[in-house]
Amino acid sequence: MEFLIVTGLSGAGKSRAADVLEDLDYYCVDNMPVALIPRFAEFCAATGGRFEKVALVTDVREKENFGELLTTLDKLRESEITCRILYMDADVPVLIRRYKESRRPHPLAGKGVSMEAAIRKEMDLLAPVKERADFVVNTGRLTLGQLQSKLCGLLCGEGGKRGIDVTVLSFGYKYGLPAEADLVFDARFLPNPYYVDELREKTGLDLPVKEYVFSFQQTRTFLEQLEAMLEFLFPLYVEEGKLSLTVAIGCTGGRHRSVAVAAALNDHFLARGISSVNVNRDIDK
Repeated sequence: MEFLIVTGLSGAGKSRAADVLEDLDYYCVDNMPVALIPRFAEFCAATGGRFEKVALVTDVREKENFGELLTTLDKLRESEITCRILYMDADVPVLIRRYKESRRPHPLAGKGVSMEAAIRKEMDLLAPVKERADFVVNTGRLTLGQLQSKLCGLLCGEGGKRGIDVTVLSFGYKYGLPAEADLVFDARFLPNPYYVDELREKTGLDLPVKEYVFSFQQTRTFLEQLEAMLEFLFPLYVEEGKLSLTVAIGCTGGRHRSVAVAAALNDHFLARGISSVNVNRDIDK
């Protein structure tokens, strides 16, 4: 089991990091009291693999107990639990700007204490934790997509990349565009099996319809172009922080052409090791 302690400066992006970690299949708990970390670790270990990757966010909101964090981490590391520290950092001007934009008080601010003084006090308090951190991420110039890419690089292993989860969705234009679609492609220019009597009652999942649709060169060229373009786009979407994508293929009724093309596209992605699932929205209408 892997435990990741997410800590760092207030306003440096710990909550944003937790959102990314959830997308990376971590079970995340925000504002975990330090005193409860060992018991929570024991509970997770006793579940027999239910919690393989856990991220706990803790910071100076703990105040009095935060000093126990390093002692607690030492105890965890003595056990069989892999425990690492992700420290979220940012420069003072960046943190001041973020607090002004959010209009929230700094947890160490008080009467007669300036924002800058509170931030620097927190930096001093967290200095021992930062020195022990396995990863330090300065978020001052990172977009959300860049933060996601950075954390993937640090935590995912095997080249530090996570692939994209693709849904290839067929639909009929007569029933409206799918609201969840990220990319929409129109297959209505292809010859329509609906006008072939023996194919009308079948669907694009039936072999005779598939053979008919792909007997035309324009269909084969269309699929080849789609495959090349989407494989070019997928890693670019991942770099921008998008981990799932819905590719919609439409025809008039959503039963023949779009279904056949979507199934072939999905099969191609699976053969290339891309996580993909095929959904046919209107095939039974």
